[in-house]
Amino acid sequence: MSTNPSALVLPALTLALLLNESAPRPAAAPPVFPGREWTRVDARSAGTTSARLEALRATLSGGQTTGMMVVVGGRVVFEYGNTAEVSYIASCRKSVISMLYGKYVTKGTIPLTKTLRQLGIDDKGGLLPAELDATVGDLLSARSGVYHPAANLGDASDRAPARGSVAHGSYFLYNNWDFNVLGAILERETKQSVYALFSSDIAAPLGLQDWNPKAGAYDEAVRNDTGLSNWPAHHFLLSTRDMARVGYLMLRKGRWQDAQVIPEAWAARSTRLVTPAGEVARTSPFIAGLGYGYLWWIFDPARYAASPLAGAYTASGSYGQYITVVPALDLVVAHKTAVPPPRNVTNEQYFGTILPQVLALFEDSAKTSVR
Repeated sequence: MSTNPSALVLPALTLALLLNESAPRPAAAPPVFPGREWTRVDARSAGTTSARLEALRATLSGGQTTGMMVVVGGRVVFEYGNTAEVSYIASCRKSVISMLYGKYVTKGTIPLTKTLRQLGIDDKGGLLPAELDATVGDLLSARSGVYHPAANLGDASDRAPARGSVAHGSYFLYNNWDFNVLGAILERETKQSVYALFSSDIAAPLGLQDWNPKAGAYDEAVRNDTGLSNWPAHHFLLSTRDMARVGYLMLRKGRWQDAQVIPEAWAARSTRLVTPAGEVARTSPFIAGLGYGYLWWIFDPARYAASPLAGAYTASGSYGQYITVVPALDLVVAHKTAVPPPRNVTNEQYFGTILPQVLALFEDSAKTSVR
């Protein structure tokens, strides 16, 4: 049997500390934040190898990824494509909306228990009395029980139960009506546009490099494609490098430099499992193993407790938009497939191939596929 010298050092060091409780202990290094630009770090300093990084690059070059960044410990270890290109982030917008809610829920401006009835929210043809009982918290967790048609497609509304058949809070459905109304509520209760709130509350303190704070810059991103609802979708356009900053803010529990940009308790609560993966699979099938929190997809602890993905969560959008936060590895992944023209990196490709390859950069045992 071979002997590993490091296996002898650790117990000896532990014993020394137990015998001498006054021994000085190294202070934790303060978190690193990007300035005007991200700091880059080489493979060895990040705890990986150039060969692994090149293998990841080869995987991406064989697909339709247009931009990707891997940030470890606040520094960029991998960058692919045009990370400054600004484009549509699809349903990643929902996680951004969740971030914006934190300040106003915490201040009491928008209580989670406030109902649609109390907020004066209705829609074309009228909502049912039972639907008006849905709360802000129900909408944030996609459990409103409101199955009125939405202003845009791309959700699981084709699987919705009959209107009025489900009590609010009792049933998960990935439903754009909920998400769109959350934008409207935010604007009504704060008396500011979603984009103005994002500019002041997130883009400015994070120093987003490619966000346009000018009033009206994103007017065309407010869309009502179906005309079936009074509440349009507030789409977002971000660059890959700014998506990485958004993810890094969440990794740092809502803190940026010396400012608490998002309340720490909200960062934790919004990324905590509300709907287990098994329930998601029954009502709004997505990727096996992913549950749902407050507009974030959560790697269900029941499946990932022994994995680097324990405690991880992700924003996910059509065509290949992802912001994935992996606290166990101090890691953020921002991935983009710019559209138009039509391109696509499927959920299966990202969660089944790309993300596991990223995890394997830093953890030999991180061979976990999310399929």
